[in-house]
Amino acid sequence: MSQTQSTQVSESGCPECDGRVRPDGTERVCTDCGLVVGEDRIDHGPEWRSFADDDTNPERTGAPRTRARHDRGLSTEIGRPTRATARKRRRFARLRTHHNRARIGSKRDRNRVYAFTEIRRLCDVLGVPDGIRDQACTLFESAQDADLLRGRSIEGFAAASVYAATRAANVSRTVPEVCAAAKATADEHAAAFDAMNRELGLPIGAIDPTEYLPRFASTLSCSTAVESRARELADAALEAGLIGGKNPGGVAAACLYTASREHDSGLTQREAADVADVTPVTVRGTYVDLRDQLATAIE
Repeated sequence: MSQTQSTQVSESGCPECDGRVRPDGTERVCTDCGLVVGEDRIDHGPEWRSFADDDTNPERTGAPRTRARHDRGLSTEIGRPTRATARKRRRFARLRTHHNRARIGSKRDRNRVYAFTEIRRLCDVLGVPDGIRDQACTLFESAQDADLLRGRSIEGFAAASVYAATRAANVSRTVPEVCAAAKATADEHAAAFDAMNRELGLPIGAIDPTEYLPRFASTLSCSTAVESRARELADAALEAGLIGGKNPGGVAAACLYTASREHDSGLTQREAADVADVTPVTVRGTYVDLRDQLATAIE
C-alpha cells in the first residue's frame, strides 16, 4: 500500500464499514469490524546503510577502500551459485577464469598481487595493526615504482616492507621474527631492506631497546617491578653509551635479566636470550657491562 493510499484510508476510515481506523503496532486495524487495513509500517528514510568510516559519505557501496590490495579493494568478484545446474556452474567457472585474467593485466600487477597477499599474511602472523599493513603495502609499491625489484626476491621485499613499517611505527618486531614468519631468507630480507633504505630514504632511526621490554616481559611473565627496573637500566645504558653497535633486542633481554636478579625472580640467561632470539653470550656480555659500568644504578 502506498503512502497516498494509506493517507486516504486514514482520512476516510475503514473501506468496508467506514469505521474508525487506529494504529496497532505495525498494523492499522478498524475498531468496528477488525479489518487489517495496513500491515507494514512505511519507512520514509533512506534505503542505504552506512558502511563508511565516517558520516561524510554514508552510501552502501561495499567495504571501504584499502591500500592492502593492488586495486584498492574496488575489484568485482564473481560468486559461486549454490543452486544451479552443472552447465551453469561450468559457465560461472569460465567467467571467473576470464575475469581473473582480465583483472591482472600485466606481470607488474601480478607481482603486486602476490606481494600484497604475502604482506597481509605476514602481518597477520606477526599480529601488527592494519595501519602498518597498509604502510607496508605502500612501501612495496614505492619500491616497485623505483624499479628496485629487478634481480631481487619479491618475498624479500614483502618482508622488508613489513619490517620497515614496524620500525617506522615504533612497533617492536625483530628481524629474526620477521624472517621466521616470512617466505624469504635472512639474506633476501637484508638485500631488500638495504636497497629500500638506500634508495627510498626510509624514515627510521636506531631502535630503542625499551620498545621490546613490554612484549619480552609479558612473554617471560615478569612482574611490573622487574619491567620498570629494566626500563630504568635501559635508559641508563643509553645515556652511558653502552648500547652502541649492540643488538637492541639483546640489550632489552639483558636489562630484564639484570632486573630479575635484583628481584630474585629466577629468570635465567637462556630464557632471556630465547625470547630475544639471541645467544646467552649476548645477554651475558651486556649484563657484565651493566654490572661494571652502572654498578651504582644496579646496587
